[in-house]
Amino acid sequence: MATTRRLRVFKRWMKSNGFEWSDALEFVDTPEEGIAVRALCQMNEGEVVAKMPKEACLTINTSGACEIIENACLGGYLGLAVAIMYERSLGGDSPWAGYLQLLPQQECLPLVWTLDEVNQLLCGTELHQTVQEDKTLVYEDWQENILPLLESEPSKLNPAFFGVEQYFAAKSLISSRSFEIDDYHGFGMVPLADLFNHKTGAEDVHFTALSSHDESDNESDNDDVVDGFDEGIVDEEALAQNGAIDKTENGVVSDMECSSVTEDDTSMLEMVMIKDVSSGVEVFNTYGILGNAALLHRYGFTEQDNTYDIVNIDLELVLQWCSSLFSDRHSRSRISLWRRLGYSSDSENSEYFEISFDGEPQIELLILLYIIFLTDDVYHKLDLSVAIAGNCHESSEKTTFLNGDDIFFKKASDMSKKTLLTKEVCDALLSLSDIRESLYGSKSIEDDIEALERCSFVRDRKLYHSLVLRISERKIIQKLRNYASKSCKITNPISAGKKSKKTTKRKR
Repeated sequence: MATTRRLRVFKRWMKSNGFEWSDALEFVDTPEEGIAVRALCQMNEGEVVAKMPKEACLTINTSGACEIIENACLGGYLGLAVAIMYERSLGGDSPWAGYLQLLPQQECLPLVWTLDEVNQLLCGTELHQTVQEDKTLVYEDWQENILPLLESEPSKLNPAFFGVEQYFAAKSLISSRSFEIDDYHGFGMVPLADLFNHKTGAEDVHFTALSSHDESDNESDNDDVVDGFDEGIVDEEALAQNGAIDKTENGVVSDMECSSVTEDDTSMLEMVMIKDVSSGVEVFNTYGILGNAALLHRYGFTEQDNTYDIVNIDLELVLQWCSSLFSDRHSRSRISLWRRLGYSSDSENSEYFEISFDGEPQIELLILLYIIFLTDDVYHKLDLSVAIAGNCHESSEKTTFLNGDDIFFKKASDMSKKTLLTKEVCDALLSLSDIRESLYGSKSIEDDIEALERCSFVRDRKLYHSLVLRISERKIIQKLRNYASKSCKITNPISAGKKSKKTTKRKR
């Protein structure tokens, strides 16, 4: 396949900046799928297939805008966004011109979709509210930090490259392409490393960086390996493989063998093969073990049949269901007891319950529903015992409840779901499934599946990935219904489950 002009420019730029890569790698550029990396021949585990100089990475410290960013006390992703916008403003004069011309103006993340697209395509999904909040926060960041920067540095910054659209675009590139380099450089754009596409649970090549702390003042004898995108992960196996360069079975030898770079050189980043790859297939990196909501949010794409998908049921949705059956006082008291028993998260403002890919609910949700259906008599006994015991999970004294069962003085991980799955709890799960499903609007999952079959991956990218996300989530809700229906056959109803007339139905 002929190399495109932008790839030729990029390769020349890499060579002039000290990048090294194996002759066994082929860079493929297609209008349909963008750039991918393929193996020209058999590639073996342990091979170092690419090396990237840290100083050639685009970071706050390497950018020509470093002094401006530091004077404005901007760090992290905000400072990196300024660096990207600044280098783009220089055009061909930027040291990264050969790299920047390869990048899209922005990645197709929901962050840069219009608000109408977000509301229409993501309605009901895990991302809907999150993206709305993201857009608001990013806009506020631009107002509070970028606009003042333009006013303080009018002679150094071109306003045409620092508008709100340019800031959103830079943020999308950072979200989808940045790596953690080391303690000195922090996060940055790593040319060449960001060409490898993602595949969940199928990593072929591993990004590594010997941590140099502040480069010149490292007194530690033990180097860490940093794993990009977005999160640093210590990887001892990759550390052991640093610097190991093997010949391929077909006799293709990388020019890197003649390099003077040693395995303890902290000035270079590396891409290391972690398994064998056959000739002609694409070489994948991985951005982590992520479900489709996280993939679309951070990187702008989804994967069909992603087994790491989940659906969340917010506590607010549980309260909505509870208010249709019980009084406000009943709901508040039961949730308060659930919290005091230690089964809630630390943040009361963002509590939610995960439904796994196979439709199984988080046990903390089952515990809450179980407590909601306790009779007043059992509830008051449990409430008193909690008050006496104090911190129940640390107390050595255990009081028994519910016909001798002390289940509420156990950690959630030690509790039996079978005990909690009473008929009332199962019925509640079915009702919660219906409420969660209603958030997607009037179109059925069958409508979504038909729409996806008609959708073009290339021409309708936003619609395509939003449909994959919607369908995957709705299938999980279907599995939750099946889980609840099957569990309803368990014959261990609690006598506490019957509602008294005094506690049912909220009065308005």
